[in-house]
Amino acid sequence: MAEAFPAAPVIILNAPQLGENIGAAARVMANFGLLELRLVNPRDGWPQERAWSSASGADWALNAARVFESVEDAVADLHLVYATTARPRELQLPVLTPRTAMQNLAGAIGEGLKVGLLFGGERAGLETADIALCQAVVTLPVDLRFKSLNLAQAVAINAYEWRMTQADEAPQAFRHGAAAPADGAAMMGLYEHFERELDNAGFFHPPEKRPSMVQNLRSALGRASFTDQEVNTFRGVVTALSKGRGRVLAKLASQKAAKEAKAKTGDDA
Repeated sequence: MAEAFPAAPVIILNAPQLGENIGAAARVMANFGLLELRLVNPRDGWPQERAWSSASGADWALNAARVFESVEDAVADLHLVYATTARPRELQLPVLTPRTAMQNLAGAIGEGLKVGLLFGGERAGLETADIALCQAVVTLPVDLRFKSLNLAQAVAINAYEWRMTQADEAPQAFRHGAAAPADGAAMMGLYEHFERELDNAGFFHPPEKRPSMVQNLRSALGRASFTDQEVNTFRGVVTALSKGRGRVLAKLASQKAAKEAKAKTGDDA
């Protein structure tokens, strides 16, 4: 059973030809919280088995789809309808992008109005007479060299922009359990630890540049927004590197001492 969604635009497909496109349109409607589908004179009648196959389980919009004989009948109970088309017409209507259009429709729904989005068939799109029943035109900023867009794809783009008016953040499931950034004390501990080892390694040279170099390093590390775990990991890296440096220095010192001892033994002989 479909999840309950807030009020949303009605999707109207005028003279759709392929059941597969109707099903694919229903699928993206379900993806983005659009429930009500209206069909005007589908070429192959209704219902069409291919539509359910293409919907991939998003059946509720298809199960509840209503069929009308004319666009006039399909929009009769709607207060505001936008027509989607890629072709300029002689009608003097506002021309909107999907993003602006969906924001407008969301505002109208907030005022208690019932709204819809009208799409033309795959072969010829919408007729001027159909667009004249609408209050604005929605068009996508497609490349002018190829303006044709699959019906279900057009529904998908507009449905996505509608969803963005309702939920413009990543789903909660992706944000759940995200660790908070480390606090100032933890970051200061990291800074000082890192800088201490860099001092030991002779990194800050010449000495008069040390303040600006420290400032740049702290700025870069701060932008990373480390969590406490990441601070601990980074400090572990610094410790491992510093101990490794110590082992190398100790080995060099040992080798030097061995050479000196050998040289001294030779002198004594």
